[in-house]
Amino acid sequence: MRMRPTLVWTPAEDWPAGTTDLAPVVDALDTGGVLVLSGAGISTESGIPDYRGEGGSLSRHTPMTYQEFTSSAQARRRYWARSHLGWRTFGRAHPNAGHRAVAAFGRHGLLTGVITQNVDGLHQAAGSTDAVELHGGLTRVVCLSCGTFSPRAELAARLEEANAGFDPVAAAINPDGDADLTDEQVRDFQVLPCTRCGGILKPDVVFFGENVPPARVERCRTLVAEATSLLVLGSSLTVMSGLRFVRQAAEAGKPVLIVNRDPTRGDRHALARVALPLGPALTTVAARLDIRVD
Repeated sequence: MRMRPTLVWTPAEDWPAGTTDLAPVVDALDTGGVLVLSGAGISTESGIPDYRGEGGSLSRHTPMTYQEFTSSAQARRRYWARSHLGWRTFGRAHPNAGHRAVAAFGRHGLLTGVITQNVDGLHQAAGSTDAVELHGGLTRVVCLSCGTFSPRAELAARLEEANAGFDPVAAAINPDGDADLTDEQVRDFQVLPCTRCGGILKPDVVFFGENVPPARVERCRTLVAEATSLLVLGSSLTVMSGLRFVRQAAEAGKPVLIVNRDPTRGDRHALARVALPLGPALTTVAARLDIRVD
């Protein structure tokens, strides 16, 4: 599955309207067998912006593509300088009520799994230990030459040492960990190679234009097939890598429920879209199920 740079999507005039009724979500979770598919919207309450919501980063920021990263040393310098600064923000982010609610649902046996389109690791930090990171995670780095994986924290320490005094002011931090910096601010940033072979290092995330590993895709398809229903949390479903799982569930006759304040590309496949903020909505759902969200 290849991540294509589908950056915008506009709903048709007759697109289904949202609701504020949480009863379908409560009923689905009460039945059990729910698979969660989450997007950037679940992390906004942790201080990480989303892509396409109001004020989303795509209004001012185009994510790095795999082709640009691998073909241009200057693009890699720009990426790593901005990502290194953004990592400081990501490293301080904590799970919010939405992440904690999902983890609580899992602990109570209501979920068959979690698929997240996010790269921030907040589901895992909240306790969802079996979450499948569809687009990878910023906590790991991979060498494009020898395939060696290493902790992002290790590279961050090396970059801090090699770029002493690097502390520019960013205009904003984006959901992929990229900070908005000018070319002048990143001009002298030192990019570091793999310590094992000297190859190019890349965060273990799927860039736009890059393939999601086939085994990961098949794992997600299996999770959809095994689930009773699909609950989408905080995703516009603009990118096909997430939308195809919604379509798979709908084609199999499984109920699809979406909690997202704005319309999504999957609304026509959904039983309902609940247009409420995720943290309060999921906390309310948990209370109705008599589940404590720690």
